[in-house]
Amino acid sequence: MKDFAAIDFETANYERTSVCSVGVVIVRGGVIVDTFYSLIQPEPNYYRYWCTQVHGLCREDTEDAPVFPYVWAQIEPLIEGLPLVAHNKAFDEGCLKAVFRCYQMDYPDYEFLDTLAASRRHLPNLPNHQLDTVAAACGFPMENHHHALADAEACAHIALQIL
Repeated sequence: MKDFAAIDFETANYERTSVCSVGVVIVRGGVIVDTFYSLIQPEPNYYRYWCTQVHGLCREDTEDAPVFPYVWAQIEPLIEGLPLVAHNKAFDEGCLKAVFRCYQMDYPDYEFLDTLAASRRHLPNLPNHQLDTVAAACGFPMENHHHALADAEACAHIALQIL
């Protein structure tokens, strides 16, 4: 696969609507041609301790951030006509659908592909199939795991190798 958009969300709490950051990597012709990152004011707007421990974001980081519809208006033209790729698509696709519902936006039924499922098929002997493990196996060591753009970049590199 040579043309796609890798996407990753981080959430503020256990609600899928609580996206607090997004990273997108645009791949065309097998080459990364664009990236996008934004903080997002989550809905509901509170942070769980364990979520902050994972990605390092807290309420102060997103207090002045735009709400999801504004951020998505910037992403939408970048991904037009491209399939979306995520590592564990159930989470990222679930977040996207939930936040679209939350803001009463019409969901355009994006095609989602999953590098987690693909890595289990193509790299069955790994000790686990977490993003950082699979990325390293594909020659892309991660330096900032759980930063939405870094995770999207890792996902893009994995997709180029195994999808």
